[in-house]
Amino acid sequence: MLRESWLLIVIAGALLAVGAALFIMQKRREAGPAAPAFVLRDQQNRLTSLAEFRGKVVVLTFVDPECTEMCPLTTESMVEALKILGPAAASHVQLLGVDVNLRKAKVADVAAYTRVHELQERWRFLTGSRAQLESVWRAYHVYVAQSNGDVEHSTAVYLIDGSGHERFKYSTPMSYQAVGDQAQDLARGIARLLPSHPAVSPPRQASEQTKGRPSPTQPLGLPPLGAKRQPVVLGDSHPHLMLFFAGWLGSNADLAKNLATLDSYAALARRRDWPSPVAVDELTIEPSPAEARQTLAPLAATLRTPIVEDASGWLADHYEVGDLPWFVLSSSSGKILWSHDGWLSAAALNRDVRSALPAR
Repeated sequence: MLRESWLLIVIAGALLAVGAALFIMQKRREAGPAAPAFVLRDQQNRLTSLAEFRGKVVVLTFVDPECTEMCPLTTESMVEALKILGPAAASHVQLLGVDVNLRKAKVADVAAYTRVHELQERWRFLTGSRAQLESVWRAYHVYVAQSNGDVEHSTAVYLIDGSGHERFKYSTPMSYQAVGDQAQDLARGIARLLPSHPAVSPPRQASEQTKGRPSPTQPLGLPPLGAKRQPVVLGDSHPHLMLFFAGWLGSNADLAKNLATLDSYAALARRRDWPSPVAVDELTIEPSPAEARQTLAPLAATLRTPIVEDASGWLADHYEVGDLPWFVLSSSSGKILWSHDGWLSAAALNRDVRSALPAR
């Protein structure tokens, strides 16, 4: 009888152990697979491993140091997510980027992107040898293709929990308006993985700029930077040549030179009754709106062409901006007559606008 009791106890203990093991395995499956390990160098040339951030929530993405298209949208949404969470919660989160441009895979390259976008103390941007980088891309199923000097890559953002398991995956949309929404989504996902489960405030209400499309009955008036000027009115019945840009696209000298092409165009436009120019600062991906204004104020004082701010990203999305800098020529009916990706000389700008405008 005693032997039978001991046998029952042993069997029960075994069943409990099996049940516990099955429970742990189920929990691991719910958590997702273990995030593939790697060791790379960051923007300060420090060896950095994924394992060293165990206990923190890791936000991992893949970035081209030369990118002016999707990558700034991704990195800005990551930084905004930490702002939404607040300093206490953000101290338990680590932002990581992995280089996807083999032509720009030096430590100096990732350091330059980090500096331009003011991410020095906010993340680690990692790089390595071709073999190391390609191994990480494969492990995280990131598509990368390089041809003719351009880099195409998927915009994956992974959330990795404190135990080192993949939990959520996001993809950045090509939308300047969506930066705030993506930041909210990331903040909510991170909050779910933090032990404290901090509350994430609901999204801010849409600004007046996003509530309606500019139209003949509802034009959009934006105050220009710098000295007092009349508001710039955009929308249907208000044709313009718009240059979408950001203050981080170059040094002040470079920006002054490139923006000056708009003044050259303006002189010709006045004589020929062409759409007047306006420069639009894409504020949604400026690292600091206040510093962007400080950078652009001296340029606005010397530039005859007004500089306005696209605070919500609505204008960029409405005019189908796909990169920065980006020119858009709109008609009096609101139609996009012409667009161009990249800077242009004054002569090339005048020529292209002349070709795009309907013959009179």
